[in-house]
Amino acid sequence: MTDPYFRFKRFMLAHDRCAMKIGTDGVLLGAWAHHESPDKILDIGTGSGLIALMLAQRFPEARITAIEPDSQAASQAGENFRISEWKDRLTIHETSLQEFAAATEMRFSMIVSNPPFYDTTLTNPDPRTTSARHTCSLSHGELMSYASRLMVENGRLCIIIPDEYSGKIIRTAAGSGLHAVHKTSVLTVEGKRPRRVLVEFSKHAVSTCTEDTLVIRHRDGDYTEEYRTLTADYYLAF
Repeated sequence: MTDPYFRFKRFMLAHDRCAMKIGTDGVLLGAWAHHESPDKILDIGTGSGLIALMLAQRFPEARITAIEPDSQAASQAGENFRISEWKDRLTIHETSLQEFAAATEMRFSMIVSNPPFYDTTLTNPDPRTTSARHTCSLSHGELMSYASRLMVENGRLCIIIPDEYSGKIIRTAAGSGLHAVHKTSVLTVEGKRPRRVLVEFSKHAVSTCTEDTLVIRHRDGDYTEEYRTLTADYYLAF
């Protein structure tokens, strides 16, 4: 049975009421997402609030707005925020991205999302899991269009997606005026094919997108030094 709580160095989260549990993807994005000094951050589809809390820890001057359409997850994220040391800088809204974008005048210097990425085929029997993982409630085109609208001119959008979808999503982003400027391929084990890709987008195109690789584990199962370094401020121990 999944532990209902997950403990990090400076915060603890409950995630038992969330369709998507805390996993490596969220930790990777929260630790990797780039910005020099964001003042307003938007976390799209926050789930338990993991990424929002990681960014609150990383950027002590930033105010973080998290949105989540699932009522149970939004409620649990709010509880996780209220017991954290950054509760005064974290806000949760139970709403979809579409509804939020229509209602807000806020603009953000940094937007992050661990978005739904599977198409509408082979959906999960659990409708909450389907909504969290499949594009039936938020298409790639909608994500990019709304993110572009909500982002300041020099802002950044950072996402994590499966490698097999990365080319399509990067092309979709370009159609909304968002250009890939940094791309990190994530290998679960050295020597294997990438399973996830972290991508940073900007409204300003660059001549060459920076590309690099992150390996999580060596073949013997030990974590790599690069992964330990990236996540050192969060995990209690490896």
